[in-house]
Amino acid sequence: MSTTSSPDNLNAVFKAYDVRGTVPDQLDEDLARAVGTAYVQVLGATSVVVGYDMRPSSPGLAGAFADGATAAGADVTMIGLASTDQLYFASGHLGLPGAMFTASHNPAQYNGIKMCKAHAVPVGAESGLLEIRDRVAAGVSTSGGVTGSIDEHDVLQAYAAHLLSLAPVKGRPLKVVVDAGNGMAGHTAPAVFERLEGDIEVVPMYFELDGTFPNHEANPIEAANLVDLQRRVLAEKADIGLAFDGDADRCFLVDERGEAVSPSTLTALIAARELAKEPGGIIIHNLITSRSVPEIVEEFGGTPVRTRVGHSFIKATMAETNAVFGGEHSGHFYFRDFWRADSGMLAALHALAALAETDRPLSEVLADYERYPMSGEINSEVADQKAVLAALEEKYAGRDGVTVDHLDGLSVQHADWAFNVRASNTEPLLRLNAEGKDEATMTQVRDEVLSVIRGGAA
Repeated sequence: MSTTSSPDNLNAVFKAYDVRGTVPDQLDEDLARAVGTAYVQVLGATSVVVGYDMRPSSPGLAGAFADGATAAGADVTMIGLASTDQLYFASGHLGLPGAMFTASHNPAQYNGIKMCKAHAVPVGAESGLLEIRDRVAAGVSTSGGVTGSIDEHDVLQAYAAHLLSLAPVKGRPLKVVVDAGNGMAGHTAPAVFERLEGDIEVVPMYFELDGTFPNHEANPIEAANLVDLQRRVLAEKADIGLAFDGDADRCFLVDERGEAVSPSTLTALIAARELAKEPGGIIIHNLITSRSVPEIVEEFGGTPVRTRVGHSFIKATMAETNAVFGGEHSGHFYFRDFWRADSGMLAALHALAALAETDRPLSEVLADYERYPMSGEINSEVADQKAVLAALEEKYAGRDGVTVDHLDGLSVQHADWAFNVRASNTEPLLRLNAEGKDEATMTQVRDEVLSVIRGGAA
């Protein structure tokens, strides 16, 4: 047995939604091969589609996974270099379960495996991932059955055409700066943008595929990683800036003033656009999006449904409710017409389409959807998380006009402000998100809650 298949290591690398670890000490080709075999056996798959990102270890790991899958009797379709949403497209378009080799926004030494069933249905801890882990731990066996085949199939152009069929961009000329962060948007963006109608000028940044991330981390939720894009938008006098994470399943916006746009604002904008296509539709939002999102959904005649943080909760609730769209404050956007999967590129196309339809600058377009100042996520290391959450509930519950719920951590709502504090699944951290009717209110609530959290900090 490979050392990476030891129980301790398997427990470390099998997460709630994927497999992820450092290469080669936690994740190597032996483990990828074993996971490929176990994945086919657990799903009962006869065919599988596999893609990988630009990290130096990705082709080898993907090839080993394919070997394991074929040893278990499945035929493997390799789509080669791909963004995660391109793999989801292949899974939906071809009707096959799939595996994507990526560690998303993690640093260069990491890699991972995101797996799904046919039509991009997620495989997570409660839907097969832990069974795959346990089968690997027990030692996979293929018992000398029929070996599957491996072929190659390029889906990039079909992927680009499908996205533009869902969000066509038509109208005035636009100048668009795109920061791919040396990640997979450098692969997908040219294919998508060359199909755009009209006068769209694209200014590329860091399109060279480089899994060592030489310019900045491919994690646009961190403000430091948006600085280059913000400067370039201003220097180019561009209409909009787009920033993608490493596997391009998330997208963040920068407006013409060089200001970062809240993902909650983009969630509200896309929700309004989807509701224009399907009046009365259901929109999913997680509980740390701004309260402006459910307000706007209701104003546009839709029904907002609130979920816990995490893509498995969003996707499950979308399936249960037949929701047309779902958004997370982390920059993930889910579309029913995209097999309920998340696509950073499709979210970007919605933003471009909304901008091209009007003569107003992006900041004015988005002002209709941005209502309340937000703190952003603030992490604090806390030894006794339960005690701090109890102290916060004791402080706020029972106040006039205050409601409390425990859908995910502690959520406290008031007409003038709101906050959520929830524990990390993997670290001794409490995560705070706060907002208020104005900047002063938000700042007061944020600081008041932090004083309780950090009064109990380790």
